[in-house]
Amino acid sequence: MEELEVELERARDLEVAELADAIETIGFECTRCGACCKSEDDDPHTATVFPDEVRELEDATERDWREIARPMPYGLDEDGSGETFEWALQTAACGDCTFYEEDEDGTGACTVHDSRPLICETYPFSVALGGTSQPMGEAVDESGMVRAHECEGLGRDISREDAESLAEALKERAVRELEEAVDVRDNYEPADPEPGETVVHDSEGAKRPDGTVYEG
Repeated sequence: MEELEVELERARDLEVAELADAIETIGFECTRCGACCKSEDDDPHTATVFPDEVRELEDATERDWREIARPMPYGLDEDGSGETFEWALQTAACGDCTFYEEDEDGTGACTVHDSRPLICETYPFSVALGGTSQPMGEAVDESGMVRAHECEGLGRDISREDAESLAEALKERAVRELEEAVDVRDNYEPADPEPGETVVHDSEGAKRPDGTVYEG
């Protein structure tokens, strides 16, 4: 069995109660500061989104694929061409997530909160498993398998109900990320894009930036 499959089995075996215990130990309450939705040091916001999550957002917003997701920039050339292996939520001109809005008093809000991707739902937490995505910001706390990343909401009291809800989403995300990684590996075929072209290899195969199948 290969490493990704090993990590996938570990993710499936995670105990929600233990994850919730860890989240309670660390503590968290969202302050709606918006830091996890905004660009950082002039680097555009990046949050991994799965293909089916893009389609869910298409249905929820009536936006098209390009308005929701963009090729993850890591590994691409300066002009955005080349090959990459993930989708990221689309950004506004300022580099913030396209779905982020701020009130006049600076309070942040997600305009697609009920349909937000798992990485957003579980921020600022991740699990210590290889092959899973890490949110923006270095891990600043850890309890058991749970890591907490930079966020001003850490250390605040959290109810058991909210901790368990977060834990369930965190386990689901870990499983989904590893399933995606396995499928990307298994479905990968070299695309050899032309100069200036961009190809995203996801769990469904090679795609163009508009989400359509890349046929070379």
